[in-house]
Amino acid sequence: MTDSQQHYLLIINGKSAGNPALREAVNEQRQAGMLITVRATWEGGDAADIAEQSGAMGITHVIACGGDGTVSEVMNGLMRLPHDRRPALGIVPLGSANDFATSVGLPLEPGAALAAARELSAYPIDVVRVTAGAGGESATSYYINMTTGGFGAEVTSSTPKTLKRLLGGGAYSVMGALKAWRHRSYRGTLHWDEKEESASLLLLALGNGRQSGGGQVLGPRAKLDDGRLDVLLVKDFRSITELTKLISELQSFPYDGRFVRYFTTTQLTVTTQANGSPWPLTLDGEARYYDQFCAEVVPLALRVLLPEECPLLSSTSRP
Repeated sequence: MTDSQQHYLLIINGKSAGNPALREAVNEQRQAGMLITVRATWEGGDAADIAEQSGAMGITHVIACGGDGTVSEVMNGLMRLPHDRRPALGIVPLGSANDFATSVGLPLEPGAALAAARELSAYPIDVVRVTAGAGGESATSYYINMTTGGFGAEVTSSTPKTLKRLLGGGAYSVMGALKAWRHRSYRGTLHWDEKEESASLLLLALGNGRQSGGGQVLGPRAKLDDGRLDVLLVKDFRSITELTKLISELQSFPYDGRFVRYFTTTQLTVTTQANGSPWPLTLDGEARYYDQFCAEVVPLALRVLLPEECPLLSSTSRP
């Protein structure tokens, strides 16, 4: 497809609409012949609605300009369109964490990122569908990177980079921090493949991508296009000795450790136990509480502009 056949829709988080570097990048690419339409958001939900409208605008590429929350909202809007009418998704990172863009190797500076969007190929990747319910009502949303549940979800949504300190510090400093945060575990029944397990967890991470919480790698072996969901379970502990063992296991992500388990599946369901507390789950960077949720892989549902050397792509997907 030639430049004259490509039409790029930039969806900009309204808070970044006046970003001088982004404005300069747009002007530079327009002068170079890039056909660009720009829309800015005003309130929550706008990015998804604008992305959905792209299907009737002759748009070939939708570029999410913002942080991980903006990327997620734009992607959810694209998933409302039929598969054969979804434009490719590109990203110009403007947020504070930019976990997805960082992990796949995209440029973080607006000018370089927009220039890259013009040159990069679109690769089909998996999307994860989450159906979550509380109080008799349920809702469905999608993500391409990662969602976290349990106490770790509360921490990451309220305190930037706290999870990194939590998982990367020494046992005594971590214990002190956990006491200060009044840490608690969440009990639930997990179902995956043909397995069922009741567990008391500090953290549940469900990764299509590899990192969350501002750079904390929770899915080190994840691929975006392998049809698998990478699952990290971190169980609760009762003593400083057990915490030391937990921290040690987080360095290797064992398949079946005493406190840490790491495995892959295509679908996982979590149900709270009778009279149990609802689970916090981060969707779009904010923790919400649910009685039950199910995450399942939708294989190769979305084309995303990525570097050819992206470490999260399987070798079979490269040209």
